[in-house]
Amino acid sequence: MRPKDPKKDILLRIKAMELIVRDGFDGFSMHKLAKVSKIATATIYIYFKDREDLIHQLCADAANSLSEATLADFNPDVSFKTGLKKQWQNRITFYLENPQTVQFLEMVKHSPYYEKVSELKSKLISETMHRFVKNAIENKQLVPLPLEVYWSVAFSPMYQLVKFHLDGHSLGKRPFKLSEETLDQCLQLVIKALKPPK
Repeated sequence: MRPKDPKKDILLRIKAMELIVRDGFDGFSMHKLAKVSKIATATIYIYFKDREDLIHQLCADAANSLSEATLADFNPDVSFKTGLKKQWQNRITFYLENPQTVQFLEMVKHSPYYEKVSELKSKLISETMHRFVKNAIENKQLVPLPLEVYWSVAFSPMYQLVKFHLDGHSLGKRPFKLSEETLDQCLQLVIKALKPPK
């Protein structure tokens, strides 16, 4: 068997993700990938067992990238306000710097491959976030909530601002660019909403 060329491996992963984002999972084939990569179809099978193996590896790549970005310089033992702000910053940076991966992950979310991504979710992320939330509740900085409610209040506003930013406009086609001031204003309201009543 011929040795793997790391540059070809990276190229194939990049081009495969581009094709899936453009054409969807149903429109993706090894033949199309060979054509856009300018690599013989048979060569692709040196790197990936089959189409499913390639897609599963792309899911793993995307899930790992998001996990690493989410935990970058994050300390679960800081105050809820400081920790949530860091989480917002990490997630926003990932979304703005990796639009293709984000689109791919969104497509995966609505596909049969989502189960694979769920399996790949880092145990470290789950444990770290659990510790962060547990500390915030114990320190009376966060009201205890079901996970779905917590997630909706803590992160949905941030994701909506990012969407407005990526679209270049907000409601009614008003021009919009995410600023530190807008982000901070939204974050303060979220922290206030999640704080236990006195």
